[in-house]
Amino acid sequence: MGYLTTEKKKVTVKTFVEMKRDGNKIAMLTAYDYSTARLMDRTGVNALLVGDSLGMVMLGWPDTLSVTLEDMIRHCAAVARGSCSALVICDMPFMSCQVSVADTVRNAGRLVKEGRAQAVKLEGGAAFCDEVRALTRASIPVMGHLGLTPQSVNAFGGYKVQGKSLAAAQKLLDDARALQEAGAFSLVLECVPAALAARVSKELEIPVIGIGAGPECDGQVLVWQDMLGLCDTVAPKFVKRFGEVGEAMRAAFTAYAQEVKDGTFPAEEHCYSLEGEAELLEKLY
Repeated sequence: MGYLTTEKKKVTVKTFVEMKRDGNKIAMLTAYDYSTARLMDRTGVNALLVGDSLGMVMLGWPDTLSVTLEDMIRHCAAVARGSCSALVICDMPFMSCQVSVADTVRNAGRLVKEGRAQAVKLEGGAAFCDEVRALTRASIPVMGHLGLTPQSVNAFGGYKVQGKSLAAAQKLLDDARALQEAGAFSLVLECVPAALAARVSKELEIPVIGIGAGPECDGQVLVWQDMLGLCDTVAPKFVKRFGEVGEAMRAAFTAYAQEVKDGTFPAEEHCYSLEGEAELLEKLY
C-alpha cells in the first residue's frame, strides 16, 4: 500500500524502479483533462499517461497521426494541473521525434516546460536509441514503447498483434534491451503475446507496463474511456470494463433533456428567491 497515491506520496521515475524491485505492480491510466486527472490522482493510480490516443477519444480522429505537439502540450498541462501525486507522462506525437535528435530534444523540452510533463514516451526500438540518450542527457526521463506502436499503423497495415514470429520476437527483445541500455526508465509493451511480454519483463531491470501484453508485466495501462465504457465502438480484446459510465452518462443526458422539455427542471429548489419580489416587480418599468 506504500505506493498508493491516496497517501499523497509523489510518484517519480525512481518510484517506478523501486516498485519493480519490491514486486509492487504499477497502475497507469490515460488522462487528457484536469477534472479526470484530479479524480484519478486521488485513487491508487500511480501514473497518468497523456497519450496521443487523445486524437481518437477526445478529438475524434480515426488514428493518432493528426495529433500535434500543441495538442499534447495543451492536454498535458491540464492533466499536470490536476495531478499532485501521480507521475505525469506525455506521449511524443507523430513526427515530433522522427526527424532529428535535435528536434526530438527541442520538442520534448516543450512538453516539459509548457506541458509540465515529468517524463515523455516515444514509440520505436533500437533505431531511436540516439534520441533516448540525448533526452536522458537533457534530464528528460524517457518511457519506451514497443509492440503495436499506433504511429506505425500504416506501416503495419492495421492494428495487429506484434512479436508472433521468432524473428519478430527476437527483434522486440533486442529493441527492449537497447532502450534500457540507452537510458529509458520504463517500457510499454502493447499487443504482444503474454509469454513474450513475460520474458521481456523478467529480463529487463526497468519496469515493463503492459497493454494487451498479459499479467506478468510489472504494471498495466488502459485508455480510461475504454475501461469505463464511454466508447460505443468494439473494444480491443485486452480491455476489461470496470464500469458502465457511458451508459450512466447517456441516461443522465436523456433525463436532463426530457425535464427541460417538460418544464420540470429547474424546480423551485434550483431557483434564487427575491425578497419582497411582488412589490419590487410592480415598481419595474
